[in-house]
Amino acid sequence: MTRAEPSGDDAQPFRVSFVCTGNICRSPMAEVVLRARAERAGLTDQLAVESAATGDWHVGEPADQRTIDALERAGFDGSHHRARQFDPANFPQFDLVVAFDRGQARILRNWAPTTAEKEKVRMLLEFSPDATERVDVPDPYYSDAATFDRVLEMIERSTSALFRQLAPALRQGIR
Repeated sequence: MTRAEPSGDDAQPFRVSFVCTGNICRSPMAEVVLRARAERAGLTDQLAVESAATGDWHVGEPADQRTIDALERAGFDGSHHRARQFDPANFPQFDLVVAFDRGQARILRNWAPTTAEKEKVRMLLEFSPDATERVDVPDPYYSDAATFDRVLEMIERSTSALFRQLAPALRQGIR
């Protein structure tokens, strides 16, 4: 399991961007789940969470209805999401950029302007407490509602583990 720890300037929140292919399935799920964890812990001022896409196909669209439905079944609200594309010029503003599969990670690392920015790119399942040989979170887009639920479960486990790593430093005001 990879560790992500805030450090440095405590005046700014720790900033995370979840990036998938279209920003309508996996990354909005992770954004909503991590934001909800921060809200429940009273740490919304210390953690800024967003999501984006490597592609521009769905910019401005809401999350896929199956994403919204899966989130709702799990007790989350994804209805306010609007897809956007990741802007490589924004790398410096993020502390962590999380990809869902190796293709997205490769694209993001190619877009990163410096070695330090490349090192911010991590795979979501690196944070999973029950990490296996699986590296990629499957894209549920061409699947059924049950697949969306399974993908959300993977995302919940990994984002919860990520939050558990970040929370102690966030509570101390360390970024």
